[in-house]
Amino acid sequence: MAAIDTALIAREASVLAKRNWAGREAGVIVVFCIVFVVAVGLIALWLHKLITARKAAKASQK
Repeated sequence: MAAIDTALIAREASVLAKRNWAGREAGVIVVFCIVFVVAVGLIALWLHKLITARKAAKASQK
């Protein structure tokens, strides 16, 4: 009786290999990254405008 069942390891490895869609579809990952970077940039721009408007409103009240 083997301490490690090699058939089980081989079966699990094949399941993991089938689930590696990111390796086969690298373009999808690139598109996700680009969309994420653009979204973060737009949120940062919106926050910058919001903070600048608050500072201008606070300065005009004094």
